[in-house]
Amino acid sequence: MKKQIYKDAISHILQYEQKVSLESLQIIDESYRMTKFLRKILADLKDHVLQFGFSDKSEEIEFFKSIKPQILGKLIYYNKLYRIETASPYLVASGKHYQKYYANELQHLKQEHDDQISKSKFYRYYRSGRTDRDHEFFELGKINFNSGLSSFVFEVDSHFSTYYDYKVSRILAYDLLLEYLIAKISSKTFETRSKQKDFHWTESKNALIELIYALHCSGSLSDGRVGIRKISEQFQQIFRIQLGDVHHAFHRMKYRAGSRTAFLDNLKTSMENYMDKDLI
Repeated sequence: MKKQIYKDAISHILQYEQKVSLESLQIIDESYRMTKFLRKILADLKDHVLQFGFSDKSEEIEFFKSIKPQILGKLIYYNKLYRIETASPYLVASGKHYQKYYANELQHLKQEHDDQISKSKFYRYYRSGRTDRDHEFFELGKINFNSGLSSFVFEVDSHFSTYYDYKVSRILAYDLLLEYLIAKISSKTFETRSKQKDFHWTESKNALIELIYALHCSGSLSDGRVGIRKISEQFQQIFRIQLGDVHHAFHRMKYRAGSRTAFLDNLKTSMENYMDKDLI
């Protein structure tokens, strides 16, 4: 029964994460909402654990090795993301400064990871997929102070942490942040190259928004799991265009006179005319 509660919590997070991704126009809003949501989920789970405990040691180990780190890891990730993006020079700086900012953040992340995580014996243990010492690392009350642990160990709640669950959470958060920062740097590099080749969107903004929604609704991009905001960000970078309030523009399309999919209709007609040329 308890395992089902934990699985339901993870499933709830994934569903809410997708919902927020679809609704949020900016990563700052998305990361803020996810941080608040994950804090609440973690607090509820803590109340549950303190009240009911665990059925056996295997359930306890699974919770601190897998369940809690998935939640705390994402909480660390979104909180860090919020701090990175609220300090980003994106809106006022040139592409060069933009890329330098994220490159510096990536360097700081890697340095922190090297100094605090990757050089430890526990990191090698966890990454190798071993389980033989799980009873030492993921059971309550087993913290070995003789092993020279970080001073953070004195701040953890010994009733809801084994200390190493936090270590796993940091590892998972690092993986997510690494992927995010590399993607930001790569997308800006592509945008810079696009500018050099004068690659840009020449139709109307509404036409591009129409295309973005069509690709999302059809599940053509990542099986429909990527939100409108993320898709529009990529298209704005690729085509060197600012689309503004995408959701509001789409709402207007739903009620405009004539065809609601004018650009898509024109695409179909243009393609068919092009095909017909080969038949003449």
